Amino acid sequence: MTTTADTAATTGTRGPVRNEGPTDLRLIAPALAAWVAAAAALTASGWAVGAAAGAGAVTAGVLPARGRAGRGGIAVALAAVLLCAAAGAAVGALRGADSRRGPLPGLACRHAEAVVEATVTADPRAVRPHVRGAARAAPAAVVEAEAVKVTAGRVTIAVRTPVLLIAPPSWLGLLPSTRVRAEGRLAVPTGAAGPGPLPAAVLRIGGREPPRVVGGPSAVQRVAGRFRAGLREATDGLPEDPRALLPGLVVGDTSRVPPDLDEAFRATGMTHLLAVSGSNLAILLAVLVGPPHLAARTERRGLAARLGVPLRATAVLGAGLVLGFVVVCRPDPSVLRAAACGLVLLLALGTGRRRSLLPALAAAALLLVLYDPWLARSPGFLLSVLATGALLTLAPRWSGALQRRGVPPRVAEALAAAAAAEAVCAPVIAVLAERVSLVAVPCNLLAEAAVAPATVLGFAALAVSPVALPAAVWLARIASWPASWAAAVARTGADLPGAEPAWPGGWTGGLLLAAVVAAAVLTAGRLLRSPWACAACALLLLVAVVRPAPLNRAVTGWPPPGWRLAVCDVGQGDALVLAAGEGSAVVVDAGPEPRAVDRCLSALGVERIPLVLLTHFHADHVDGLPGVLRGRAVGGIETTPYAEPAGQAAFVRREAGRAHVPVTTARAGERRRVGELTWEVLWPPPAGTSAVAEEGPNDASVTLLVRSAGLTALLLGDLEPPAQQALREAHPGLPAVDVLKVAHHGSAHQDPQLIRGLRPRLAVVSAGAGNPYGHPSPRTLGALRAQGTAVLRTDTDGPVAVTGSGAEVTAVTRATAGRRRGAGRRHQHRHQHRQRDGPPRHTPPRPRPTAGTTGR
Repeated sequence: MTTTADTAATTGTRGPVRNEGPTDLRLIAPALAAWVAAAAALTASGWAVGAAAGAGAVTAGVLPARGRAGRGGIAVALAAVLLCAAAGAAVGALRGADSRRGPLPGLACRHAEAVVEATVTADPRAVRPHVRGAARAAPAAVVEAEAVKVTAGRVTIAVRTPVLLIAPPSWLGLLPSTRVRAEGRLAVPTGAAGPGPLPAAVLRIGGREPPRVVGGPSAVQRVAGRFRAGLREATDGLPEDPRALLPGLVVGDTSRVPPDLDEAFRATGMTHLLAVSGSNLAILLAVLVGPPHLAARTERRGLAARLGVPLRATAVLGAGLVLGFVVVCRPDPSVLRAAACGLVLLLALGTGRRRSLLPALAAAALLLVLYDPWLARSPGFLLSVLATGALLTLAPRWSGALQRRGVPPRVAEALAAAAAAEAVCAPVIAVLAERVSLVAVPCNLLAEAAVAPATVLGFAALAVSPVALPAAVWLARIASWPASWAAAVARTGADLPGAEPAWPGGWTGGLLLAAVVAAAVLTAGRLLRSPWACAACALLLLVAVVRPAPLNRAVTGWPPPGWRLAVCDVGQGDALVLAAGEGSAVVVDAGPEPRAVDRCLSALGVERIPLVLLTHFHADHVDGLPGVLRGRAVGGIETTPYAEPAGQAAFVRREAGRAHVPVTTARAGERRRVGELTWEVLWPPPAGTSAVAEEGPNDASVTLLVRSAGLTALLLGDLEPPAQQALREAHPGLPAVDVLKVAHHGSAHQDPQLIRGLRPRLAVVSAGAGNPYGHPSPRTLGALRAQGTAVLRTDTDGPVAVTGSGAEVTAVTRATAGRRRGAGRRHQHRHQHRQRDGPPRHTPPRPRPTAGTTGR
């Protein structure tokens, strides 16, 4: 039996609450019907959609008239569903046709040159820096726009078609509603590039010229732009994290958020803080009207009550605040969605009528889908509606259950809200991102206390920035404290080894996670009755997230004991680790992505790095350097003497300076030792050598001959055949090696005489799955296997660790590590490789090269 106190705790009110009867679900089915129909009609045939919508409308008109006595309500409900589906299909077909009509699609198929006059429809976004092959993609801006005039050749046609502009970074300052003229080459879009409609074409604008503006922005957008620019100016002097976060928390401006912080927020399930959401609006309205459960009562609080503003006038002020929120945060569909969902949630909390607000949420979703049917295919819109629905339905019940078991009300409400939102959103995220966050709930709880003060103070800084910038700077400085806390929570949570375990993607992974969540919810009630069971579950979760190194090694077998060399799986790039003692290792190259190499080093238990050696400055070898430096004691960085490409070389120096790590240059003939690990630099030769000068950065790769407790390895970097041949000629006494790191990700360009002379027992190839270069080459793999070399590759085998030496050299992948126990299984593992790749040849090593052979 539910008591009055329990009901009050569930609804967020104090005192008796009237019984509102069963929840009204009548609008849910029509909203879902319109949603599905709009999503399907956006890319469907217009004739098929028209026929289906017409049939649905006719059927909807006939059903109520023929409904029998006692079934009239069912007939009316079914008619409403059919009418909403027909409406959704109609608007979806009409909006979808915008992407197919006019000359742009045909011109894009021919990759024609054209001059396009277009109206900007959303804030330009900077392209996140990413590695494409050996280079980092050039900075660019993505601009969503609506083409109004197209000129191809001598023909000019008036159109009204969505288009996507890939422009120089100088276009980032454009305001929505600005009209621009651009010239470039058209291309066919490969998919939606943002929350807006699918563009009919992509226009790639060459050069770095500023945009040619032919029409200024509207007055509303100028006002909004002035406020947003004022907030950015007020945050200019803050540390990096709050400087990036505050505009995102306040108005959804993520232009300053660095990639590593953005990834940390994704890993911890906190990305909703970086987008304009209903919570922003709810916080602002709560400041105005006070606690939601007192909003309509005489004991109400808040700024309006303290100033003596009557209740009706307070409602008018609240409406004005919503209008200002929409204007400053851009009146595009995502902001309108946030405003609608935020008002629904706030109304639910303020009136205590949660049951009646579920149909209000359905009505809001229905109207927004009919207003912009592209929202029906927006993952953000789906997640927003699911999270709001969970807060209205699941969270109150879970909060009440926790409070009945002695959890304080505020803690219970926060925990229930975070858990409910995560439970309904996690399967959708798994479908899209192939990952699951185990730290989303605790990280959101820890950051929640910082969100409200940062948002309120940030909005205050935004509001006063046009008239009193010093006051705005002062407010932004105070707001930076809670913003820094939120960033620290995200970074700390994302750095935990088990924060984001891999999960199957697609519908299979989503359905599997939904089943797991349902099972957890069904068993949670029984677990809550037993404090010991709750403690055991919490301990298991803590162990899964923290993954203590000794326990992780005992359970997974990774890394294998006594490993000497490890090849990280960092995608299309290189990152090798040479063991140099307990918790210590020398790192050779850093891969293209910081998080990948950071996770690899953490799994290997590397805490100290005497030296990071970067073979050359291509992005797929150096861009992951921040992940190597993060949280580890690094003694120094050594690089090739050929500082090309200049941009990546400057990046390395900048990151090293930020971490206060010295940078030195490797020299041919250099020999160094750390414990049992020794290595010799064989390449590159002194400046002016033709092989390096002609072939570029790849042939400037630092090449190492490594010895560790009897294991011999040759690391070739990305050397091409001319440099490989020059290396062979410069070092005729190269020994046969146990392990060969195949050059250039196993490309077809190899010197066969070098490979035959080295006679490696094991060859490892670092390449990314599905890379567009065909690495590793079947020809290279075949040549290695033909001479009895076992081959492992990270794109199919994952990370590889090497133990032993000579005839006992053993390669262990992460998948097979858990099956290896004892010497008997070690022998079986080697036997499996012999059957797959041919028997390894036992050949005694050649004499060590003398000092006189280290030069050319």
